[in-house]
Amino acid sequence: MVVKRDGTHQPFDRQKILSGLYAACGKRPIPEDVKQKVAEVVEEELHREFDREVPSRAVGERVMAKLRDVDEVAYIRYASEYYQFKSVEELKRQLELLDGRIKDVKQQVRLFE
Repeated sequence: MVVKRDGTHQPFDRQKILSGLYAACGKRPIPEDVKQKVAEVVEEELHREFDREVPSRAVGERVMAKLRDVDEVAYIRYASEYYQFKSVEELKRQLELLDGRIKDVKQQVRLFE
């Protein structure tokens, strides 16, 4: 079960993750199999870490973490919905954090997985 911000419970539904990914990715050049893989990996992580209930916050944070490595524009789109930015300043702060992070080089072996 997913525990929403307002305390209500809903059954976990991978399709909701995919819907959020599709909205965030829009017309970005992200292959369908990459979106499916993100949803699959997030679901697997959640099943490993949580027993019966998972906070919706944990779902959103995992999706954002994966999107950050896939496509930065899609990440910002998703983050803007997740964080519900109330000002341009909040969005700027998120962009600064994104810009300041060390970018993962494709095909590089991850050292800290």
